[in-house]
Amino acid sequence: MSIMNESAIQKGLTSLTNWFYVDNRIEKDFTFKNFVEALAFINKVGALAERMNHHPEIANEYNKVKLRLMTHDAKGITQKDFDLALAIDLIS
Repeated sequence: MSIMNESAIQKGLTSLTNWFYVDNRIEKDFTFKNFVEALAFINKVGALAERMNHHPEIANEYNKVKLRLMTHDAKGITQKDFDLALAIDLIS
C-alpha cells in the first residue's frame, strides 16, 4: 500500500469528522460520560481493528480516548488509515 502525500491526506480528512493530521499520523480525541463508556468504546475499536488487521495507538485517561493511526509497515499514512478512521466514526 502506498504512502499518501500531505495533499492527499488533507483531502481524505474532509471525508472524516474531527480527525487531524499531526506528527505523521491522523488522530482524533473522543470524550465520554465516564470511564466505563470510554472503555466500552476502546473495546469496540479493538474488535474492529482486529477484524481489519490494522491497529491504532490508543490512549485513555478516565473518560477521554485519543486514537492515532499510521500504517506502521509503510511508515506513513495509507488508505488503510482512512478506512479504519471511517469505520471508527461509524461506531462512535
